[in-house]
Amino acid sequence: MLDDNTTRTRIIRAALRLAERRGWQATGLAEIAREAGVTIAEMRREFSGKRDILRAFARELDRTVLRQAEPDAAEPTRDRIFEVLMTRFEVMAPFKAALRAIARDMRAAPLSAVALFETVATSQYWMLNAAGVDTQTPLGALKVPGISALYARVMQVWLEEDDPGNARTMAALDRELRRGERAMRQAEGAATALMKLGGAVRRVFRGAGAGRRASTGRAEPPMTFDDDVATPPTTEPGPTAAGPNTEPNGSARN
Repeated sequence: MLDDNTTRTRIIRAALRLAERRGWQATGLAEIAREAGVTIAEMRREFSGKRDILRAFARELDRTVLRQAEPDAAEPTRDRIFEVLMTRFEVMAPFKAALRAIARDMRAAPLSAVALFETVATSQYWMLNAAGVDTQTPLGALKVPGISALYARVMQVWLEEDDPGNARTMAALDRELRRGERAMRQAEGAATALMKLGGAVRRVFRGAGAGRRASTGRAEPPMTFDDDVATPPTTEPGPTAAGPNTEPNGSARN
């Protein structure tokens, strides 16, 4: 990863080296350009700022993981996600010291951390798809912020772990995935219950409409619903203002 010699990758590698040595907040754009051996103009052509460098690094991680991770479609969903995320931690291993320094500085700058959450969510969207998880349905879309928060918690364990075998990280990831699996089952159960309730309410209103039509002996247009507010059908106009004994030309009947 990042093993080519393009201007873009030289800048990313330089930024990570400086983050490891000096910290992320203390590293300026001019320093990164000097470290990468490029002019500040060349750097501007490639990136809009330091945050954009981190986004580009995340995209490189995504591409590398997507090339390497090969989860077995026959395995349970939890196992497939576990394999993809552990592959990601393995790919990040050479940059662990730099990422540890960046994470430390982000804890002191919560607004910057929040701004980067979108990048994390985008990466995890791709990780879920690599694991064969549906993210297109409403419930599927809920899995993206859920797995992003899960990944952030496990990453803190990974950053603090010195064991090359990642025993603590694997245990934390397994624990978090089991917890997330239970939460998703509860969410799916709640969604199913709401759908059943909605169907029952619609049947009640349809039955009420049929009863009114039977009692009046004439057909009525169906009730319509707009934002859950019932709109009653229009009624036929009543007598004219001239009164019930008035002829069409306005003269009174004898």
